[in-house]
Amino acid sequence: MRRLALLAVLAPLLIASAEPVLPPGQETEHVVKPGETLGGVASRAQVPRVLIIETNRLQPPYNLRAGQKLAIPRTRRHSAGRGDTKFTISYLYGVPWQDIAIANGLDPAAPLKRGQKLLIPTLIAAPPASAAPIAAPAAAARFAWPLSGKVRRGYTARGRTGEYHDGLDIAAREGTAVRASAAGKVLFAGEEPRQFGRLVVVDHGDGWQSAYAFLSRLTVEEGEDVRQGERLGLSGRTGRARGPELHFEIRRSNRTVDPAELLPVVSSLPPSGQ
Repeated sequence: MRRLALLAVLAPLLIASAEPVLPPGQETEHVVKPGETLGGVASRAQVPRVLIIETNRLQPPYNLRAGQKLAIPRTRRHSAGRGDTKFTISYLYGVPWQDIAIANGLDPAAPLKRGQKLLIPTLIAAPPASAAPIAAPAAAARFAWPLSGKVRRGYTARGRTGEYHDGLDIAAREGTAVRASAAGKVLFAGEEPRQFGRLVVVDHGDGWQSAYAFLSRLTVEEGEDVRQGERLGLSGRTGRARGPELHFEIRRSNRTVDPAELLPVVSSLPPSGQ
């Protein structure tokens, strides 16, 4: 009898230890229980309803079914400080401004205010679409030149002298098509008022990103999937351009690398240099 009584006490603990359950505020995946609604799941998870809809590609009227698995995107917080722009914030966290705006119920075109408190969504891979997924570059060799032209100014690593240049400035007649160096998703497409003018940043996965600045026109939007060689915009002389040119950068884990070391050698494109 004593043994039976002990087992009765331990049974709930054994079940719990065999299948740990996270509190709703920490779940990254939720299995829908009978009678649950989307609003209820979002409230208990402490995540905006729209983020769950976007992450799981739910369709109106957003009815849930018992047993359905929902990815729950977790968020970080950012207070806009001096010098922050939509670009710097999206670049810092690796999240398109469009997604940040949606998470905060903002108009993506509305100006950013100093001191504005923002939820930064953590992007979770959504269910695959019918189209074949775009592969991220598996190695540096997967990068291609964004356009043809003379390299006016090459990459200079940051050093003790304080003189550096984070990418390549490539001369190009205004209006020349600028193409994606590798396949990926557009992280930013818009105005960067301090230096780059009209700018496109593409995320290639695995920490790789490429940036295309001084553009006269943009032909892609944030969140858009692009393939290698697809047009991103037209070259120009916006921002701090010294003439009609493209400023091109490649970054790995938010650190610049020399694009010339990652791009194929082309006879019409001379080695980088000052």
